[in-house]
Amino acid sequence: MGATKTDHFTDEQNELAILTKALGHPARIAIIQYLMKVNTCICGDIVNELPLSQPTVSQHLKELKNAGLIKGNIEGNAICYCINEVGFEKIKVFFSQINLHLEKRKNECC
Repeated sequence: MGATKTDHFTDEQNELAILTKALGHPARIAIIQYLMKVNTCICGDIVNELPLSQPTVSQHLKELKNAGLIKGNIEGNAICYCINEVGFEKIKVFFSQINLHLEKRKNECC
């Protein structure tokens, strides 16, 4: 079997791509913003905050969890979610590197 295109990139590049792709939908941004606002683990409240059906919200939560941007703990019949600091730290480092690069190169590009 041949190599997939992701095999041509580093583990870090593939991981950052997964993290940033998970943020590539406005519903997922809204979920992250809501989790930041409430600053606690949330179970069913997320569905009440978004103009989306419960299965759609669940799919977005699954994508965020699989990417490592949120954590979920089972409490009874519900899964309670909160932000996963580890995933966002990786994004923070990446964008900090970009910001540092841009600050060094001010007005040096076309």
